[in-house]
Amino acid sequence: MQKGMGINMKKQILGRLAGVILAAAVCGLLWQYHKSTGERSCTENIFAMDTVMSFTAYGKNSEAAVEAAIKEVERLDALLSTGKSSSEISGINKTGGGQGLSEDTAALFQRGLEFYEDTDGAFDFTVYPLMQLWGFPTKEYRVPTEEELQAVLPLVDASKVRVAGDGTDGVSLGEGQRVDFGGIAKGYASERVMERYRECGITSGMVSLGGNVQVLGEKPDGSDWRVGIQDPEGTRGEQVAVLEVTDCAVVTSGGYERYFEEDGNTYIHILDPVTGYPAEGDLASVTVISEDGTLADALSTALYIMGFDDAVSYWRAHEGEFETVLITDQGTIFVTEGIYEHLSSEREVMVVYRME
Repeated sequence: MQKGMGINMKKQILGRLAGVILAAAVCGLLWQYHKSTGERSCTENIFAMDTVMSFTAYGKNSEAAVEAAIKEVERLDALLSTGKSSSEISGINKTGGGQGLSEDTAALFQRGLEFYEDTDGAFDFTVYPLMQLWGFPTKEYRVPTEEELQAVLPLVDASKVRVAGDGTDGVSLGEGQRVDFGGIAKGYASERVMERYRECGITSGMVSLGGNVQVLGEKPDGSDWRVGIQDPEGTRGEQVAVLEVTDCAVVTSGGYERYFEEDGNTYIHILDPVTGYPAEGDLASVTVISEDGTLADALSTALYIMGFDDAVSYWRAHEGEFETVLITDQGTIFVTEGIYEHLSSEREVMVVYRME
């Protein structure tokens, strides 16, 4: 028994040591690669929030910055995940509310309600019972009956959520409600990563959280960051356009990300809070560009549900808050005027102008 324990412990130590050596090797190789710019750099990948994440920072404190950023994301994942029974969100879902909430959870409730009201319910963080009904959280997919949908739909209504003070004093959900901040958690996390970078003196860096990318400053050589937009009809990693950006978040949502097929029909994970069914609009994907990562995350989903005309109207009504790239189900690329000169594509690109 003692011998077995010793072997397991050695394996754990060797495994951790190998991880440290690998991380050091990656950072060292990237530093050599960027030696011409005089910038030390570090890149590391992890799996969190149900997606692969990549962190890159440039500067003498790049390793410390990436380490701090990863710890921050892992902390937020443990706090906000609906899939972890010990998380604060899971506790709220079990009891129907909570008091003395963390600042992060309180902030997401506050912003979630703002987005709910501002998008007329297109963004609704109380959609979790619907997600469960369709089997998306567990990947045990199924098409619910109309009776099941009608029983759950009354639970999807963020206006029933009550927030005390700034949220840290407590929140209460409507009877039977459950929340899921997956629609803004990655955007919120990317903002926190930028904060950790700045605290470490980093002026150039990026983080990629699945379909969420946020960049800090310019690249070390003074050029813009290039962020690819997935082709909704292409294979994974096939780009339909590239954006050149600095100091902002770029978030893309589309039905191609998560879906299942049954009886010849495709059901995507973006659910319409009004109908209870997967969104069936005229958009194939929505990319939102904003300095506010949380806003970009929320609106990429909300605009997709709204459809093209309402998405354009919403953009025009919120001048200066964000720009967007809308790809229709016919494959046409529309880009708002503020980001047009920063987008390149082999396809024809149509410009959406503001109304005078």
